[in-house]
Amino acid sequence: MDPVWTARLVSSRSHIHPGGFHVTELFFEVPLNYARPGDGTIRLFARSISRPEKTIPGLSKPADEPIKPYLVYLEGGPGFGGPEPRSHPVSNRALDAGYTVLYVDYRGTGMSNPIHTDLVLKQGDVNQQVEYLKLFRANSIVRDLEAIRLCLTESWKPEYQTWSIFGQSFGGFVCLSYLSKYPQGLREVFMTGGLAPVERQPLEVYSALYRKVIQRNEAYYSKYPEDEANVARIASYLTTNEADILLPGGGTFTVHRLLGLGMAFGGHGGLDTVHNLVVKLISDLDQFNYFTTPTLMALEREVPFDSNPVYAILHESIYCSRGVASNWAALNAARKFENFFFWTQSDHSQLSLPVDGMVRFYFSGEMVFPQFFDTYPTLRPLKPAAEALARYSQWEEDLYDEEQLRRNEVPVYAVSYIDDMYVDIGAARETAALVKGIKVHETNQLHHNAIRAKGDEVLGMLFKLRDDTLD
Repeated sequence: MDPVWTARLVSSRSHIHPGGFHVTELFFEVPLNYARPGDGTIRLFARSISRPEKTIPGLSKPADEPIKPYLVYLEGGPGFGGPEPRSHPVSNRALDAGYTVLYVDYRGTGMSNPIHTDLVLKQGDVNQQVEYLKLFRANSIVRDLEAIRLCLTESWKPEYQTWSIFGQSFGGFVCLSYLSKYPQGLREVFMTGGLAPVERQPLEVYSALYRKVIQRNEAYYSKYPEDEANVARIASYLTTNEADILLPGGGTFTVHRLLGLGMAFGGHGGLDTVHNLVVKLISDLDQFNYFTTPTLMALEREVPFDSNPVYAILHESIYCSRGVASNWAALNAARKFENFFFWTQSDHSQLSLPVDGMVRFYFSGEMVFPQFFDTYPTLRPLKPAAEALARYSQWEEDLYDEEQLRRNEVPVYAVSYIDDMYVDIGAARETAALVKGIKVHETNQLHHNAIRAKGDEVLGMLFKLRDDTLD
């Protein structure tokens, strides 16, 4: 383990928002590569939100106002920065419980040295691009978090210097890496839909996830049976149109892009979101026999690879340990389910459909295919780097320390979703069995995005795990 660094606070600006919230915008400086700190630094961004003790107007605050320890919210992804604090369900509940909440943009996201096409290309050749991109995985993220913790709490009393972390989805993966590498910095850990498949290889991960994706497709077509013909008609139009269908942002509308919309199927309201877009597409064909700009703009907004390229280019690497290459695991796993996902095995230009059009098209889930790097304009120049990353196996360290997790002493509380389309429940149970002392609430009444869709319910489950007892 390389030395623990303390981040340098570059700037701190606080503002009072309606409702009495104090929001502080923080920029830090940390090494780009902790193993080689001389290679330069990057900036990290975070926002804290607090609710100071009320005082009578005209009176100053007491000098000994109590410290409110940090709860750090870790967003899903990979590739997404922290949410806006005032609108997130965690904020009010955590503030009421006595925390200051910190929302961090992971390195490479948000305002923390955001990865974008030009930045990657300027690193040099493909090998140099890979060397750069591999510095943005969870092992580096947890070093950033620990460096920020040391910076923010170094003047506090020791009992206040540890902090709590809350990981949603990929944020839970980060929690497990943090527990593996810097447990001494943690007071407690909360996770929702984030029990990572610690003991599984990438191909195993996707093979399990496809089974749930198939179930969600069945639910979709059961709810909207007319869309079986509608989706087939759209796919036929895309494959028989003489010219590429260009999107307003510069991408192309292909069958792969259409069926990639199934990424939404695993969340509350996801089936309806996809159906509403299918209705728009069919309405355009009925009225104009082409797709209108507003409809194509709505399509572009649904899958955020252009605005969040890390989500695509580093996605499969979150399942890779030392000596393991992802090798386009989602694409290879789809071959086991070729009757459902036959379209994944061809490029758009080579895709042939049955003459009578009688085929049910199954949408994919949270899978990244090499064909996506042909249709999203931000991803096109990064395809060589993506191909090289898919072959890459020389990771310097594992993301998790299973022995450390087995001897864990930090309290861990997790809500796990039985019907989760993004984190297989079987793998989640294996990981829960690995982490010493974890308390888990399993439910089949909530989907993966429940922290947003039904936040009060989820947070009630988590805090009950912490505060209640079992005789």
